[in-house]
Amino acid sequence: MILDRIEQADLYAKLNPPFAQAFAFLQQKGLNELADGRHDINGDDIYALVVKGTRQSRGEAKLEMHRKYIDVQYVVSGCDNMGWKNHKLCENSEGDYDAEIDTELFSDAPSAWITVCPGDFVIFFPEDAHAPGVGDGAFHKVVVKVAV
Repeated sequence: MILDRIEQADLYAKLNPPFAQAFAFLQQKGLNELADGRHDINGDDIYALVVKGTRQSRGEAKLEMHRKYIDVQYVVSGCDNMGWKNHKLCENSEGDYDAEIDTELFSDAPSAWITVCPGDFVIFFPEDAHAPGVGDGAFHKVVVKVAV
């Protein structure tokens, strides 16, 4: 997992060549005006999900993990509290991995909580089980999915 400010994105674009496209998308003018839903960047290899909604409590949050995609989650407005745990330590699966939506859910408690505020991004790799969308009030974020 990586947490930083969008101004520092160039430091991480070198880790994985598709990250450069992901960060260019996140730094575009008018990002906060994009409609909810999917926005293709490079087909199924890199795409963005614009999400607006209300948060859940820590007790309601489920850890999720992905195998096919890396999440680059960028908060546009409202701080998002996110739980984290190494997926190898997760023991309480809520069901089998669903390859169609690239998700497996766990009811384990996160090992750590981080607060991601506007202008911050977090990168969750496949080994990072994460529980986003926790806190009070509304949020607006963009999740860029980067194929592994």
